[in-house]
Amino acid sequence: MLILFLIVFIDLLGFGIIIPLLPFYGEHFQADPFTVSLIMAVYSLGQFIAAPFWGRLSDTIGRRPVLIISLLGAVLSYIWLGFATTLWMLFAARLVGGLMAGNISTAFAYIADITTVENRAKGMGLVGAAFGLGFIAGPAVGGILAGPDPLTADFQTPALVAAALSFIAFVLTVVLLKESLTDEARAQAALKPRAKRWVQMQEALKRPGIGLLITISFLATFVFAGMETTFAMWSRRQLGWGPEQNGYLFAFIGIIAAILQGGAVGRLAKRFGEGNLIVQGAVALAVGMMMIPFCTSVEPLLVAMVIIAYGFSVINPALNSLISLRTDSSEQGMMMGVARSATTMARVIGPAWAGILFAQLGKEWPYYAGMVLMVLVAYLGIRSLKDNQDAKAAALQSAKLESANRAPIADADRSPPID
Repeated sequence: MLILFLIVFIDLLGFGIIIPLLPFYGEHFQADPFTVSLIMAVYSLGQFIAAPFWGRLSDTIGRRPVLIISLLGAVLSYIWLGFATTLWMLFAARLVGGLMAGNISTAFAYIADITTVENRAKGMGLVGAAFGLGFIAGPAVGGILAGPDPLTADFQTPALVAAALSFIAFVLTVVLLKESLTDEARAQAALKPRAKRWVQMQEALKRPGIGLLITISFLATFVFAGMETTFAMWSRRQLGWGPEQNGYLFAFIGIIAAILQGGAVGRLAKRFGEGNLIVQGAVALAVGMMMIPFCTSVEPLLVAMVIIAYGFSVINPALNSLISLRTDSSEQGMMMGVARSATTMARVIGPAWAGILFAQLGKEWPYYAGMVLMVLVAYLGIRSLKDNQDAKAAALQSAKLESANRAPIADADRSPPID
């Protein structure tokens, strides 16, 4: 398990290095804000397309081969990114990177293979921690390597460092990681029919309660992804920031999110309940989005980002928990996969939508519109909370009626006393 932790951490460190650089890299090739947003979105598009393929493949040929292939593909995509000389090469490199982004879901599947039910959560938490730590350190490293001035930023060195880190993870996988999936499990997976993702999504959205939660998850990710995509362009125009300052800020957000998701969310859920956390998270995101356009210095911006980090950090785990609680145990994997597909699609559409607003209406409009959408999410969260309370009340009433109906029958079945 420690080897897998190192592999995920090193790989995500490389991924995080690239995040604060891409908007500036796009503008380096004279891309307008909308085109920059598409550069950010194309990675998620590749991930959305390829994720089911990698999942099926890892079930049939094993986790280790998929990790090896995807990590090697990531190395090549980063090298291509570093040597990109045109805008189309930048797009192509990011698309390839997204198509190869099957290693994280495969890593979670690996953990499921090697852990018991009792220590499953601990194992998943370990991979999640590696993911979070890599994403926290990566933006800061990328920002330092690129430099503070967007006009003279070094885009090649961070990309090549990311390639080197993914190559180290690739070598660790080849040399040290053993296959986790048994031959029997692979043979059984090969015999199973392939479920169509669109059919699964349609069925999930029609389910009472579940469809509303998936819609909320899509909208929250949609807004947050739009903010991530346009923020570097906004900060350059509003504050004169470059890659280094944005790298530090994204690392700061990552630290806040890690602290919240690492310990606080569980306690908050016990105190307020998942439904209330969804509403809290939506309101916090709405407030944070509304604050960004009015920030003219670092201090209020940090306050806005703490509020946004809180909102997104509590709303996602609460949604996943409620979706899981409202799903039969035999359909957990399918339903969580549908929810993941919805959020991945939100990361494709959200950046493009925010880019259009940024380019056509002005740099503040992605945040104004995001605020409006999060108010809608808060309303839907309140509605979901009411639906949950109504469902509990109906279940309680049904239980009372069933108990009342059984009582007379029991009395009638009693034998008369014998004289």
